[in-house]
Amino acid sequence: MGLRNIRVEGDEILKKKSKEVDVIDDKIKDLIKDMIDTMHKYDGVGLAAVQVGILKRIIVIDLYDEKPILKLINPVIVKTKGKQEVEEGCLSFPNKYVKAIRPEEVVVEALDENGKKIKVTGTGLLAQALSHEMDHLSGVVLTDVMIPGTMELVEPDENERKNK
Repeated sequence: MGLRNIRVEGDEILKKKSKEVDVIDDKIKDLIKDMIDTMHKYDGVGLAAVQVGILKRIIVIDLYDEKPILKLINPVIVKTKGKQEVEEGCLSFPNKYVKAIRPEEVVVEALDENGKKIKVTGTGLLAQALSHEMDHLSGVVLTDVMIPGTMELVEPDENERKNK
């Protein structure tokens, strides 16, 4: 499909709440494909529609394992369990990393790209990614959840700059 521009720190849209998707049509399916292409281009693990400037409750997650890419429409966290301290980055906050507290386990109910109800249970990195992307849908960004004083700026190496 195509690449979308990622909205970055300081863009007001990132602080806005996303709206539910009423109809899953070809436009929504194309958006999901574009989000996946964009996430992969920048080596992200997850992406929320708001990060490409669309205030719709859609997230995609790819842990680059054998499991299929998660495409979640109107996701809702229905259960959390435990806590984990994690290092976290965000495509909207390039080269910045923070420490945050996330649930160890999350259960999310959503619709897939065909409108079928699904339930996803994530632990560890998947729980972290689900929580992070769900935050975006509520206008919550990386700096809102970081443990104070833990932000680290990492300069990209020369090869990364050339590939982007």
